[in-house]
Amino acid sequence: MEFIVKQFNELSTEELYEIMRTRSEIFVVEQGIICQDLDGKDKKSLHVFCRDGDGRVAGYLRVFWKDFDESAGVAQIGRVVTLKHGMGIGGKLLHEGVKVARKRLGAKQIYLEAQEYAIGYYEKEGFRVVSDHFLEEGILHVKMELDLDGEA
Repeated sequence: MEFIVKQFNELSTEELYEIMRTRSEIFVVEQGIICQDLDGKDKKSLHVFCRDGDGRVAGYLRVFWKDFDESAGVAQIGRVVTLKHGMGIGGKLLHEGVKVARKRLGAKQIYLEAQEYAIGYYEKEGFRVVSDHFLEEGILHVKMELDLDGEA
């Protein structure tokens, strides 16, 4: 499985369309989340994705500086989505996202907000829960962090 990593201005219109199509299919249609997906963070993110044999974006996440503050050294991962479940795409995608945050951004820590059902998915990559549960768009979430200091 080949992962593509691009800044917003490097994405083709076809890639951007497929990214937004997959995000909408999972977050809006499958999960029923009604929110403003286009939140301005995409333009300042690194986009990590893979495609299936039909050209669909099969897995996607974005990586950006938390609060857009590079000096803090904390990257944030968000909009984590896989089109096909149970095929191992998610684990490989998350591993690639952590690698991008570490190597391309030089982050010292990664922060994310996980849906409750996905806590174990993130824990497999070393993330730890650092908050109580909270509601976002009607879905229980927790804040999670992964320290990268000293990792190669």
